[in-house]
This record gives sequence, C-alpha cells and structure tokens, in this order.
Amino acid sequence: RFFAVGAVLGSMVQMLTEQPSVRLLKHIIRCYLRLSDNPRAREALRQCLPEQLRDPNFTACLKDDVTTRRWLAQLLMNVGHGGDNNNGLSQPPLPGGH
Repeated sequence: RFFAVGAVLGSMVQMLTEQPSVRLLKHIIRCYLRLSDNPRAREALRQCLPEQLRDPNFTACLKDDVTTRRWLAQLLMNVGHGGDNNNGLSQPPLPGGH
C-alpha cells in the first residue's frame, strides 16, 4: 500500500514541475510528513522521496507559507535529509541579530 501511495504522490510532484500549484504542493508535503511518522514508511521515503522536494528552486513558491516550510523542513529531517542545505528553508535571523 505504501508504494502505491508513494507512487501517486511522486507522480503528482512530477506533475507540479509542469503545472505548479502551491495549494497542491502543500497537501502533498503534508501527506509525506504524515507518512514519515511511520518508521517503516520513513525508511522507504529515504529512498523514494522526490528530489524536487529538496530543491530550493522548486519549493521557492513556499517562501510566504511558514507552516508548509516548517512541515517540509520536518519531513526532510525525519527522512534524514535535514542537513542538505536545509533546503533554503532556514528561518530569518531575529531582529537585533541575537
């Protein structure tokens, strides 16, 4: 079952490269994040998570969506890709530089 869901989500991400939709991307990220809560699914996601989700150019449309950026950062941490340049999702420094 996981692989069927993963295949559909992966094809949807691929479709977003041709027809971008912030709303759909948000739902896809949330689905992947929920899947990553399951230890077996998390292991599989390490192999099959679409590269586009690690590409800051692809996810740049989320720049104003703090919640979805947080979900994506959590997803990448869950599957062990949190150190990959943090996907350009680092939070801006606090005022005052502290």
